Amino acid sequence: MSGGLFALAVAAFIILIVSTIIFLASRYRRCPSDRILVIYGKVGGNRSCRCLHGGGAFVWPLIQDYAYLSLTPMTISIPLQNALSLQNIRINVPSTFTVGISTDPLIMNNAAERLLGVAVQHIEDMAKEIIFGQLRLTVASLTIEQINQDRESFLEEIRKNVEPELNKIGLYLINVNITDITDESEYIESIGKKAASEAVNKAKVDVAEQEKLGAIGQAQANKERAIRVAENEAESAKGQKRAEADRRVYVQGQEAEAVAGENRARADIAAANAGLVVKEAAADQLGEVARREAVVQIQKAQYLAEQERLNAEEVVRREIDKRMIEIAAEAEAERVRREARGQADAVLMRYEAEARGLLQVLQSKAAGYQSLVGSCNGDARAAATLLLIEKIEGIVAKQVEAISKLKIDKITVWDTAGGDSAKGSSTAGFLSSLMRSLPPLHDLAAMAGVELPEYLGKVKADVAGGSSAAASAPPPRKG
Repeated sequence: MSGGLFALAVAAFIILIVSTIIFLASRYRRCPSDRILVIYGKVGGNRSCRCLHGGGAFVWPLIQDYAYLSLTPMTISIPLQNALSLQNIRINVPSTFTVGISTDPLIMNNAAERLLGVAVQHIEDMAKEIIFGQLRLTVASLTIEQINQDRESFLEEIRKNVEPELNKIGLYLINVNITDITDESEYIESIGKKAASEAVNKAKVDVAEQEKLGAIGQAQANKERAIRVAENEAESAKGQKRAEADRRVYVQGQEAEAVAGENRARADIAAANAGLVVKEAAADQLGEVARREAVVQIQKAQYLAEQERLNAEEVVRREIDKRMIEIAAEAEAERVRREARGQADAVLMRYEAEARGLLQVLQSKAAGYQSLVGSCNGDARAAATLLLIEKIEGIVAKQVEAISKLKIDKITVWDTAGGDSAKGSSTAGFLSSLMRSLPPLHDLAAMAGVELPEYLGKVKADVAGGSSAAASAPPPRKG
């Protein structure tokens, strides 16, 4: 017996340990590398939550709960139009920003407090509003030359202005990409043309400078040649002639080379000018195409915005109509309910009043009957007799009323002359029979089971019928 209890205790202990391990395992939460684990509730200190990137933590039941924040980057297009620069020239700066939730402890805590449970689209909308405002502020602090020529400085200024604002809601700036900067006044295009012209002019100056250096070199070569010829003239006439011939050949070669170099330089200048004209034409064409495409995109955006506005107005109008119909229907239903409730209350009150009246009548009758029985010393039969006596007068009145309402124009009595004188005439017999047709009071009382007192009289014997018995009331019953 003791061995069985020990085995049962061991099994219960093992089950308890296994259940505890399973419970602890079910409350341990691991954090993937692309997410942030946010544990909120009672986390200790004055903190509202505890954030983990990587690893895991135990989440206590009842007093704590958890959720995840995604670290997936979000790409936001910012089609900034008509932004005012430092020179009061409006420019278009279409750009693309890539943002995400930071793993820095402070910024990560901001994200847990402001972005936990918020939809991705709503987060992108908040970031877009922040970037729009800070990008306009950055453009307003720079000239067009600084924006267009020094892109690195421009991007650094954008990062310096945008990133602190994004950090306040838990985001940080990953990348900024400026596609193309344009303006309606074609100021940037004029700057490009100016730079191209300066480059062409510099190339021409460089060519002239090289030609000058070539002429100087040629003069120096001629000088050296003359010195060497003069030195060689003293040695030998043959050498002098030969040197003269070499000099002439050399001079002619140098002259030919100089002419060829000059021709090549002129050809290069012409080719550069032609290329410049082609590039200017291509740039003008691209600028015009881009400007017209921008106008088309602006018109499309305006059309879509107007369409959205009209759709929103139609939805609002229909929603208002629907709400008015619902309110009217609810009011009508409430009126019907109130009328039905009022009618039901009226019927209930009428029935209650009738019931109270009937109850009052019955209570009054019961009290009267109780008083009547009491006045008869508790004799209920005597009390019933008195009640019947009260009703006899009414019954007789009803009988008289019934006879009085008979419409008899005339009565024809066929009386025989030889009738029995003892019985009277036939006319008298008719009247006597008519009166006997009415039920006597004693008969009515007898049918009701009540014996009338003797002072109300008795019914005499029927002489015509020869009956010797008197129609008296039956003897009283012993109660």
